[in-house]
Amino acid sequence: MIKRCRVRLLHVCGFGRNSFPASSDKRYFRLQAPVLYREMNMHRFKSRVALPAAFCCAITAGGAGNAQQSDDKAMPLGDGRAGSMPLRGHVYSCMTRFLGGGAEHDGEWLGADSWDATRKIHVQGDVSWPNARFSVQTLNGVRKITGNGLPTGHTTGIFPIHPSDPAYRIDRNPNRIEARQVALNLPMLPEIAADAGCLPMGMVGITSGGVAIFNALDAAGRDAVAHEVQDHCNGHPQMSGQYHYHGISPCHAAENENNALIGYALDGFGIYSSRDESGKELSNADLDECHGRISRISWDGQRREMYHYVLTKEYPYTIGCFRGRLVSGSGEATNGEQPATGGPGFVPVGAASRLPPQEALDSCGVLSLGERCEFVSPRGDHVSGICRSPSGLKACVPDRMPAIR
Repeated sequence: MIKRCRVRLLHVCGFGRNSFPASSDKRYFRLQAPVLYREMNMHRFKSRVALPAAFCCAITAGGAGNAQQSDDKAMPLGDGRAGSMPLRGHVYSCMTRFLGGGAEHDGEWLGADSWDATRKIHVQGDVSWPNARFSVQTLNGVRKITGNGLPTGHTTGIFPIHPSDPAYRIDRNPNRIEARQVALNLPMLPEIAADAGCLPMGMVGITSGGVAIFNALDAAGRDAVAHEVQDHCNGHPQMSGQYHYHGISPCHAAENENNALIGYALDGFGIYSSRDESGKELSNADLDECHGRISRISWDGQRREMYHYVLTKEYPYTIGCFRGRLVSGSGEATNGEQPATGGPGFVPVGAASRLPPQEALDSCGVLSLGERCEFVSPRGDHVSGICRSPSGLKACVPDRMPAIR
């Protein structure tokens, strides 16, 4: 009976009140959920299967909270699901060439196409950060976020990973956690962009606990949550010491709450907990290609029907692409670097002749904006500089230009 109801729900209802199409058709973003639901009701009761369909819709919606619980013992592995276009359940990555890195060996929890989260080990340690600071202020439509990148609400593991730690056998992360300047100016009422934006390697959002959120990929382009060994809060540092998450952190105070604000993406949209208001655990099937949806949320003290991202236990965990318009001058995650107008991956018209050499692009492949870099130019100059994104592509920008010869 339930199976027949679900089939009828699919054909008659189309989709549920909180489940929106994941296609590239942008028209659905202009429709609010009450409008869609009203239209479905009108269509439903004009059909010959009106009452059975309505009954099935009610049953299916009521039972959905328990129907889509994730299986922690067989989480789908995200390897190979990074590409150059938005796609549900994937990462739309600005980087298309991955130079390797990440964990040295596969953990026992990894299978051919899935992984067992209940068997995964964590980096040992319980380090406090009394100097952690984080602040969010709003003024004139701008959300000003400042901090030093250290977690304000929880401890971390010991990094670099010590050779005596069992995690060292799998992942020998040599980086230590260090304070990093955070200065972001995000729109309080972000707008949906005409086209989705790709995600850089590095910070794509920040939690209300002051911790950076990275995309789901490790330096080799694999599922970072599955392959890399993080601490008990699912965090770890990258090369310049920036502590960050690739997925859900059990240490965030609001993660176990329904429809709770966890943090902000760099386009200004909110990032919310993995369960909706009814307690249903959301999955990729409930979200669009950027890992978000439109529903009622609490936003700056008001109830609003608006777009937001959702954390999930399954890959890509946080954000699949930027749905919003990245604002010029919104700041940079770690050192105040200004993002290029149009957001990550955006190349201005006519800029092709000004693109940096491939060597400059490659040198910043696994680094974050603001980190030191060096490369040998096509004509043999040894160049040192800083990873920046002057043309929308992350590249090593020289401290000074080589002499003309």
